[in-house]
Formats: sequence, C-alpha cells, structure tokens
Amino acid sequence: MLDTNVLLDFWVFDDPVARPLRAALDAGRIVALRDAACDAELADVLARPRFALDARQRATLLAAWRAKAEPVARVCATALACSDPGDQKFIDLAVCAGADALVSKDRALLALRRRAARSGLKIVSPAAAPAVLGFTPDGA
Repeated sequence: MLDTNVLLDFWVFDDPVARPLRAALDAGRIVALRDAACDAELADVLARPRFALDARQRATLLAAWRAKAEPVARVCATALACSDPGDQKFIDLAVCAGADALVSKDRALLALRRRAARSGLKIVSPAAAPAVLGFTPDGA
C-alpha cells in the first residue's frame, strides 16, 4: 500500500529514495493496492497548480497508477484511527485489504507505527520499505 506522497515521489519528484520502491513495483516484485478514495485523492493532488501538470500529463500518471495497482473495494472501516482524517482512507484500505505494509512519509501515518503493528500492519518510510518488503534497493 502506497500513499499519495510516495506516488508523487515516483512520478513528479523522481525522489532517489523512492526509486527502489518504484523499480520493485514496475518489476512486479511488490503489489500496490488502490481504491476509489485513494485514486480520487491522487487525481486531486496532481491537479494542484504547484505541480504544473497539464490534463494530458495528469491522465498519463493516473493511467500508469491504475495499471500498476490492484483495485480493492473497501469493505470496512478500522478501529485504528489516524490523527489526520484525510489519511484515514490509507489505513482503512491497508487493513481491510490485508496489506503487508503501508509505505508513507506522512507524519500522521508514521506516528501510528506501533499501534498498527499490533494489528499486523507495518507502516514504513520509503527508505525502510526494501528491508520490510523483502527486496534489495539495487533491484536484486
């Protein structure tokens, strides 16, 4: 499970820290999950003026995401509450879909690490993701 900030690091900022994670996704070594709420947030964020993406660029990025990630119909709300209500959708999707991990740089989500671990969900930064998800940063 990848949050919106990680996707921006992939496709807008080309963050070197996120490159191993993107390479693992592109190679099929990890599976990303998405739902309508997360897709809508990505579309909204990509449309913000500060990213200066035209409609064609946004459509290309959204299509790439939809092609890479497995769609999930959200079927539950979890007891694990995020301090930022806007980030709750990521927790709910990760828990409901049985994700191994939620990869995020968001402080509110990372603050839930210990509580989420008791529920079986690992919340990790992009830098920690290779070790947690079992792939090496160099792609091996």
